[in-house]
Amino acid sequence: MKDFFSKFGIWILAAAALIAVLLSVLSYFTSTSTALHNAAGIVTSPFRSASETVSRWIEDKKHYYKEYNDLLEENAALREEVAELRANARQADRDREENKLLRELIDLREQRRDFEMESAMVLERSANNWTRTLTLNQGTSHGVAVKNVVVSSEGYMIGVVIEVGLNWCTVQTIVDTDTEIGALLFRTGDVVIAEGDFALMRENKLKLSFLPTEAPLLVGDYIVTSGLGGYYPSNIVIGTVESVESDDDGLAQYAVLAPMCDFDSQTEVFIIKSFDIVE
Repeated sequence: MKDFFSKFGIWILAAAALIAVLLSVLSYFTSTSTALHNAAGIVTSPFRSASETVSRWIEDKKHYYKEYNDLLEENAALREEVAELRANARQADRDREENKLLRELIDLREQRRDFEMESAMVLERSANNWTRTLTLNQGTSHGVAVKNVVVSSEGYMIGVVIEVGLNWCTVQTIVDTDTEIGALLFRTGDVVIAEGDFALMRENKLKLSFLPTEAPLLVGDYIVTSGLGGYYPSNIVIGTVESVESDDDGLAQYAVLAPMCDFDSQTEVFIIKSFDIVE
């Protein structure tokens, strides 16, 4: 036993000291667990803060994308609604125009029971230095013939059919240079001639010749067809007097006549196929 302690005593003391130190350290750390916890909190706090920031950012992005998608869906729905409203508005405009045409046609037929008319759509407009014509979608299959008079839905004169096919016809407008119409000054009943003029045709106007001397024309006077000779129906409004001018030699006067209808805006017109002839 004496030999054992002499040989291993130093190691036993060292082990006992080490155990004592470990117990002291453990005891110390046990008593300072709050400090360690605080230290650990300090060390991990930036990570927790970063994690929370990232979580908030992700949550914000989720809300943003949800709101963005909701806005996209709402905008798409609004676009569809606007498109539908516009389509309804266009249809309402077309319905109003159609109703207006029907009312005007009824009025025209009531006023002129002697007219046999055929409605037609304008397919094409043609204009050059010498002519102004319209192409319509009605022809011989509907009883349309050369020399038929064409009027607007209001009953204003547009022109005369000069060529006709099975399902189409060409109309020479009243401003064409070949136009020559027996007319009346509506206010006085004086006979005048409405004719196409090369210079005035460019302005969509025509010339009024053989003016009365005893009853001067007034600006705004209505000029209507005379119906004499049976070429045209009577009392179809051609236009109004815009101005009274003198010829280049200053010896004769003529009037500038503005048609009542705008040829470029006509979409539906009426062909007078027959009428009562004025004797």
